[in-house]
Amino acid sequence: MWRYLREFLSDPRVIELNKAIWYPILYGLVLTTRPKKSGANYARIWNRQRNESPLRTYTRAQSEKLTEALRDLPGVTVDWAMRYGNPSTESVAKGLVAQGCDRILSFPLYPQYSATTTATANDQLFRALMKMRRAPAIRSVPPYYAEPVYIEALARSIERHLGTLAFEPEVVIASYHGIPKPYSDKGDPYQAHCLETTRLLREKLGWDEKKLITTFQSRFGAQEWLQPYTDKTVEKLPGEGVKSIAIVNPG
Repeated sequence: MWRYLREFLSDPRVIELNKAIWYPILYGLVLTTRPKKSGANYARIWNRQRNESPLRTYTRAQSEKLTEALRDLPGVTVDWAMRYGNPSTESVAKGLVAQGCDRILSFPLYPQYSATTTATANDQLFRALMKMRRAPAIRSVPPYYAEPVYIEALARSIERHLGTLAFEPEVVIASYHGIPKPYSDKGDPYQAHCLETTRLLREKLGWDEKKLITTFQSRFGAQEWLQPYTDKTVEKLPGEGVKSIAIVNPG
């Protein structure tokens, strides 16, 4: 957990602070306290059968399903990598080139674009290519926050899971991972992409703006992040007479 957090929180796309200011905070405070807390949270969802995080489990499964879907296309290899941790982007890129791949299609699995996600994933791939004498041609899949097949899949998943509940939620909260508000103010389109995903979901599900709302979670540090905050919204809704809610994560 310490190594993961160090790599993640050292990414200048994620923390846009001067290193002279941020690193003393990171190494002197954050990395001495947060790994224990984050580790305890991960332990609650850890895949004990495979001894790995659910993110690795699901990403591998997606790769295997895509491999199966493309099995009739000659010369196509599917692999997966992590922006932080292992298997690293560099090791997978090297492996593909060693297999003879001269064209690579990179698919950052972030529906809504942000410099903190899609851009840094692309950065990492190009850093790997910078070390290669003979680098392959690269294309990157754009964000797919409004793609009809994505919206359809989300809607069907939401309907299926709501159908397992013993109650009908009065409000459904679409909770997205947040980013610092200054990033959005500087032009990061993430918030707009999230709002558009929610709008299209409303259309697909036939819900109004009161039934499906957008919030943002997982704020970190003292600065303002995108609002409304998920936790504050959940605390507020009972005071507005709402007695039942459900939360979905379309990001």
